Amino acid sequence: MSWLSGYRRLSPRYERNPRNYLAFLGLAATLCCYNRLVRLTT
Repeated sequence: MSWLSGYRRLSPRYERNPRNYLAFLGLAATLCCYNRLVRLTT
């Protein structure tokens, strides 16, 4: 969860719709995993 704290859009006060919050959460998790995978494979 600490990796996701760098994404300002994930702050609950910005999103009123839970569907949008979950979409941004999934996007941020995907970006974190992708960046970690790139770092491990190079």
